[in-house]
Amino acid sequence: FAGLVLDTWDLQLERNGREHRTADMGCKQLVVRRGQPFNITLHFSGRGYDEGMDKLSFNVETGPCPSETSGTKSHFSTTDCPEESCWSAAIQQQDGESLSVSLCSPPNARIGRYTLTLEASTGYEGSSFHIGDFVLLFNAWHPEDTVFLRDEDERREYVLSQEGLIFQGTYNYIFSIPWNFGQFEDDILSICLNMLDINPKHLRDQNRDCSRRNDPVYIGRVVSAMVNCNDEDRGVLAGRWHDPYDDGMNPMAWIGSVDILKRWKNFGCQPVKYGQCWVFAAVACTVMRCLGIPTRVVTNYNSAHDTNANLTIDHYLNENGGQERQSWDKIWNFHCWVESWMARPDLAGAYDGWQVLDPTPQEKSEGVYCCGPAPVKAIKEGDIQLKYDIPFIFAEVNADVVYWVVQANGMQKQSIQSSIVGKKISTKSVGKDNREDITHNYKYPEGSQEERAVFEKAEHEKKSITEEDEALHLKIKVSEGANKGHDFDVFAVISNNTDVGRVCTVRMCARTTTYNGSNGPQCGMTDPIDIDLEPRSEKRVPMRILYAQYKDNLTQDNLIKVVALLTDHQTGDIMVAVRDVYVENPPIKIRILGEPMQNRKLVAEISLVNPLEVPLNNCVFVVEGTGLTKGQLIKELEVPVEPQAEAKFRLDLVPQQSGLQKLMVDFESDQLRGVKGYRNVIIAPQPM
Repeated sequence: FAGLVLDTWDLQLERNGREHRTADMGCKQLVVRRGQPFNITLHFSGRGYDEGMDKLSFNVETGPCPSETSGTKSHFSTTDCPEESCWSAAIQQQDGESLSVSLCSPPNARIGRYTLTLEASTGYEGSSFHIGDFVLLFNAWHPEDTVFLRDEDERREYVLSQEGLIFQGTYNYIFSIPWNFGQFEDDILSICLNMLDINPKHLRDQNRDCSRRNDPVYIGRVVSAMVNCNDEDRGVLAGRWHDPYDDGMNPMAWIGSVDILKRWKNFGCQPVKYGQCWVFAAVACTVMRCLGIPTRVVTNYNSAHDTNANLTIDHYLNENGGQERQSWDKIWNFHCWVESWMARPDLAGAYDGWQVLDPTPQEKSEGVYCCGPAPVKAIKEGDIQLKYDIPFIFAEVNADVVYWVVQANGMQKQSIQSSIVGKKISTKSVGKDNREDITHNYKYPEGSQEERAVFEKAEHEKKSITEEDEALHLKIKVSEGANKGHDFDVFAVISNNTDVGRVCTVRMCARTTTYNGSNGPQCGMTDPIDIDLEPRSEKRVPMRILYAQYKDNLTQDNLIKVVALLTDHQTGDIMVAVRDVYVENPPIKIRILGEPMQNRKLVAEISLVNPLEVPLNNCVFVVEGTGLTKGQLIKELEVPVEPQAEAKFRLDLVPQQSGLQKLMVDFESDQLRGVKGYRNVIIAPQPM
């Protein structure tokens, strides 16, 4: 009998893609998830396979130096009863000279690019055939995979959804921006795998790095480091938090990760300029979802950056509420990171589930700018000695803020806040465009016994007090309609919680600020005002903030920091209240004309009204949306948009995919930056 000769083969791209939920990655290569069988068909020439005489076996290899001991190579023969714990092959059916074979990886296999070869032997004769390459991903659908997630809706949102919302603004004024994650778009998978191959750990020891790619904890740590470029590790993004951004892209202007990752590849893995926290987090989310690890972007409002790790943020003010001296400790208006879902067998105990990964470069961890994975459970319980980086994240959500008021004679008075850090921790709801509040995952209710126990464990003596314990309470309110181009009012509201009258003095001031807590020039001020407060009463003191005073110094973050100081004549105590006011951009309106259908032309009308008293120059609309646009569509307006005039254009689209898609728009000009809008569009499938 002559040996078997393999003529052609079929990797069943369409069927495997559908069954492994990777079809959206296109049908150019085989992409499968670990622990789940995939099918291939072998066509022999001359004669078909004969079970009694022919022996078939396969080789799979990954990485530059594959070896069985490091789990990067496996040799296995066809069998009737495949074992779960190793690679296996089983014959499905024979049809003349064609043979259908089912292959399966173990649920803890290394992920990445593999080569597949067939060895066919008949008696003493044997020959080898290179069948092709495939990519293996993590599998959130497999109960034995360390990234297994039980709920199908959650798997859809956190692994398969290519678009989402990222929450920004302030904790009093939360809004969302749309983001195109685009993890299945052309080329993104190969860019993500390339990121793993150029990471410093791989370059130091290729064999060890590839052998650890079965572990989402390891992969998460690598991705967290590679999304920023602070270690000169050829990372994806360079961060910058102040003007000028002229030699790159303003961080506000990005609208999705695909553009960033493609630029990085096309620049020969030189860092893309520029990112800020939500951009770093969104790119990490794309990479992790692409590799199959369930991931979501999370926003923490009033996020503490505690450089000296004493869980206290000290701010120094003068008697008018101005900044007395620079503090390295900052409160960021909001800060974004990601959570990825995985088991933590490296930590004994119940630390499986959501883990914080923060790719924004802030502090080094084991000598590298990365952060996490840190179990959210460990942050909540104050288990700060566990891996990785829990003290830093614990401080981000729990630090106390102490304001020191430096008086004219040099004396410093301490004002203690009711706690303001770590508020309204937010992520996009599963399957809906709503906000889900996940603060309870990170901390126990304020003032509870559990909170006290956690702080004791973390050796944190809480300085802040609850509102009920204050004799006088001070807060800042904002009038409706703090819109860019207009004046608006803010109020200091003083409440007397006692049964006796009080006399006090109030001062207010306002200055422009950035989302990461750097203050600019003053744009509002009141003279000291004396107030008599009846028992159990409250009074309001207004301050008008004029467009003429803020327009030249408002940063692109659109934030004004309002500070109120209250001096209690009876005790001499000074109270401080601070509020960041978000000055709203005009809305972008998106109209869809006609019936949206797959592979049929669709028209979108996009418009925005200039609310300012000056023309807008260099106006650009950028539009993108997975399944709706091929890449980005850029529309530059040829003429300035005059005050109160409307910028408007029409756009032709041919939707590629059916179902719910998001059309996302960014508007840039010399005066208005990073204005975002989106519209959900339901695309009907093409009639058969």
